[in-house]
Amino acid sequence: MAIVIGYGIAFIGALVAFLLSVGKPKYKKFKVWGIALMVPISPAFAFAIGLTYAVIVKSGWAGLIMWYIFPIIFIIGLVMLLVGIFKKEETEIA
Repeated sequence: MAIVIGYGIAFIGALVAFLLSVGKPKYKKFKVWGIALMVPISPAFAFAIGLTYAVIVKSGWAGLIMWYIFPIIFIIGLVMLLVGIFKKEETEIA
């Protein structure tokens, strides 16, 4: 049951990020997806993957893989957020 909740929270976070980024400029999409990856998606997704892997290999210690997955996804979200903050908006020269 906890595995389904983890995947559900990650899916809902991705859905909300998608709905908030539709029709927005590229730099705002980077901000929205960066925050979404860092806050709701990375902890829930890492937790769900860790529990899924632990159930598959039948070892509770294997669930500690979430300690490696979480920072990787979090750093990807942080990089996306920083790109959205510091990226200059491209202007067209007429």
